[in-house]
Amino acid sequence: MNVNSSLDFLDMIKSSAEKHKGKNIAESAGKTADQESTAALQKDAMIAENLIAVIDTETNWHDEVMSVGVALADEKSFGCLERFYYIFDRECRVGGMYSYVLNRTNVRGKTCSRKDAITGLRNALSDRGVKRIFAYNAKFDLGHLPELADFEWFDIMRIAAYRQFNPYIPDTAQCCKTGRLKSNYGVESITHMITSDTSYRETHNAVNDACDELRIMELLGLPIEKYECGRIN
Repeated sequence: MNVNSSLDFLDMIKSSAEKHKGKNIAESAGKTADQESTAALQKDAMIAENLIAVIDTETNWHDEVMSVGVALADEKSFGCLERFYYIFDRECRVGGMYSYVLNRTNVRGKTCSRKDAITGLRNALSDRGVKRIFAYNAKFDLGHLPELADFEWFDIMRIAAYRQFNPYIPDTAQCCKTGRLKSNYGVESITHMITSDTSYRETHNAVNDACDELRIMELLGLPIEKYECGRIN
């Protein structure tokens, strides 16, 4: 092989290598773009589902919030899609009736100041298009979380504890003229009533309880419009 032929051969190899490299870069860029597009579509789909949040709080001996648990769900199936858990650093050190179960959950909690927790929670809800918050005895939770008062709040208890909404309330149960049970209408009692599982116990861990309250909505199977009766703001 002469010198010119050798040079031509080397140029051919170089050209082929550069084309192959360019193809890999283009494929890599295309793959990254596809991944980003898929992630964006998934996020948009989640928002499009009209997500709701169920919130539960636990307080310390000074009646200050020491933990907040959140369960996100779509408004049709009420199936849990995502959970958040915040432990307020200063407040949890005061101690409370349920301090011993603060970490009794499989959800990783974020321990931080109240200000940072509220900021994180507001951002998480806003990013997912959440406008409505549900809670069991919601006046208590809203009263302890005034920073979230600009959201729409609904009380699950105002539905679950009333005969006209909850078909699982037995005929023998004593109710007020309004239809509300006279007693035994907490999360634990209502869950026993709906599921017939008397072994269930509330853990009084905020994120676990938020999931349990969401489960009551799921089991009742009522359309989201019914909860307008439970609106508190």
